[in-house]
Amino acid sequence: MSMSATLKAIADPMRRSILELLRQGSMSAGDIAQHFPALTQATVSYHLKLLKQADLITETRKKNFIYYELNASVFEEVLTWIYGLGLGDKEHDA
Repeated sequence: MSMSATLKAIADPMRRSILELLRQGSMSAGDIAQHFPALTQATVSYHLKLLKQADLITETRKKNFIYYELNASVFEEVLTWIYGLGLGDKEHDA
């Protein structure tokens, strides 16, 4: 997935909240939805779909459930890119 798609996915506050929740570990869509009572299951599923398309989360199927967890490698790529921006500015100014 492209960097712009990844950044677009994390621009949404609800998706960032879901990512924060998944820092605790793997969770099913139902477990995630319980933390957001104002949202329908369909809305939570939509956000999970977008996060998965951006490679920010992965899914694992166990029996009748799908469990979601953070994909740390994508976050490392984003941080490396952001860090590189900071270094580039410092080197240019020197």
